[in-house]
Parts: sequence; C-alpha cells; structure tokens
Amino acid sequence: MRKEKRVNRTVIRKRKAGGFGPYFRRHYGLYLMLLGPAVFYLIFCYGPMGGLVIAFKDYNFRKGIWDSEWCGLEVFKRIFSTGKFWRAFKNTLVLNLLSLIFGFPAPILLALLLNEIRNGLFKKGLQTILYLPHFMSWVIIGGMAVQIFATDNGILNVLFQNLGLGSIPFLSSAGAWIGTYVGVGIWQSIGWGAIIYLSAITGIDQEQYEAARVDGCNRFRMMYKITLPNILPTVIIMLILKIGGMVSIGFEQPLMMGNSMVKDVSEVLSTYAYTVGIEQGKFSPAAAIGLFQSAVNLTLVLGANKLCAKISGESIW
Repeated sequence: MRKEKRVNRTVIRKRKAGGFGPYFRRHYGLYLMLLGPAVFYLIFCYGPMGGLVIAFKDYNFRKGIWDSEWCGLEVFKRIFSTGKFWRAFKNTLVLNLLSLIFGFPAPILLALLLNEIRNGLFKKGLQTILYLPHFMSWVIIGGMAVQIFATDNGILNVLFQNLGLGSIPFLSSAGAWIGTYVGVGIWQSIGWGAIIYLSAITGIDQEQYEAARVDGCNRFRMMYKITLPNILPTVIIMLILKIGGMVSIGFEQPLMMGNSMVKDVSEVLSTYAYTVGIEQGKFSPAAAIGLFQSAVNLTLVLGANKLCAKISGESIW
C-alpha cells in the first residue's frame, strides 16, 4: 500500500511539473490569435475605465482628470433633474423593448427555416445574402433607409402615390418612425444573429430525428419537439445578454435615422451623451450617463440570469 501511494504521489508530481509551459508550447498559435483581441480590449475597453472618475468630479480640461475637484454625486443629481435625460431614458427602453419583442425571435425563426432547406447551394447563397447587412456601415444603411422611406421622394412613397395611395410618413411621424427603426434594425441583424442558433442546431444528435421519422412525425412536429428544446439553453443565454443591454443603444442607428421632426422619440441615452459630451463639451455628465447605463445593465443581467435559472434551470453562471 505504501508503494502504491508513493507511485501515485510521483505521478501527480510529474503532472504538476508539466504545468502550463508544455501546453502553451503545443498551442502557442491559439494564444497568438488571442493577442490582438486582448490588446484591443485593454486599450479601448479597460483603459478608458480610469476616466470614469470624472463622473464624480467637476472636470476642467485645463486641470486634467486628476487635478479637477471632486464633487461627489452632484453631476448625477444635475442630469437626473433634467427632463431631456428621462426622455432619452424612456426612448431607450421603448426602442429596446420593441426590438426584444419583435427582433429576438426573428433569428431563431430564420435559423429554423434555414435548417429545413435541403439544397446546399441555395442555402449557402441565401445565408450569404442574409449575412451581408451585418457588415454594412450604419452610414450606408441610414442613407438607404432615407432613400426608401422618405416622405416626399422615397421609393416606397413614390410607388404608393403611383398606385393612387397616400404617402406614409415613415421618417417624419413618431409612431411610423419607431416601426421603421425596429424593422431596419431587425433586417440588419437577423442574418448574423441566426448563425449561433444554426450552430446549436447542427450539434443536435441526428438519431433523434431518425427516431421521430420512424414514429411518423412531420417536420413541424420535429421542429417543436426536438429542435427547439435542444437549442433552448442557447436561446436563454442570448436572452439574458439581450436583457443586459436594455438601456444601451449604439448611437449610430438613431443618429443616422433620426431627424428634428422625430427628436422626441429618436433621442436615446447614447445620442444624448454624445450631444452633451462631444458637442457641448460637458464631459462629466457624459461620463455619468455612461456609468449609469453600465450599472443598470449589470443589474438587469444579474437579475435576468437568476430569474432564468429559477424558471428553466439554465443560466450563464
């Protein structure tokens, strides 16, 4: 028994002695691939976090970040007392909520439909077309949206007028603008969002489908009974991440699609922070808005993760 224990201890020591070095030498190429993203996040994500202290300071450009005077929560009190901030906050929640309701199921449905296509060449061509909008700049997409949906000379309204129908103020009416905004956002992201669900579908054991066919199940029943339950963990993780960004919207789409006629519904927190920080030069309020968004998003993602864990047993951690 003593000899066996000594042998076991020796084996364990040899394994520990191998350590990280040999593993790194075998897979150094993978770590080199991580170097670029790691440097990017260090410079552009973690590095700027030091500047968040100006949210608690009366920032003066001449004095710099560290020599400016501390003012505690005065900056937050000022922005919370303005009506523009709460209007932007409400608009952010409304647009994100509508995008969640209509936009979140869209990639799932698209992935399910693409999975049913049996012609490989047609499927690849269709996927390529659907993925392309994701790689287009919002400057291009915003210009396309104006050309298509403009009230006076947009392609759609010109077509409606030629058919004897009235024009629809897609970009000049608040309600119509919100619908157009959500629709364009879904069109831009639906193809790229379907990739992760297609990957999850690919990992499903094909024997389940074969057994279902033997039992006489049609495609819709197999989709409902096999495909959806198997991709449910992926769906829940994506839902948690989506909920975690409910008070954040990139300023590109609202900025490119918005105009003075719909400013009451198109100004969101990101565009408001851009206006206050870049255009007006008030960096402390802009930093406070960004910090507020991060704090609320963190609270939402933690709450959504806990709620999903209780309801379905699936969560990120």
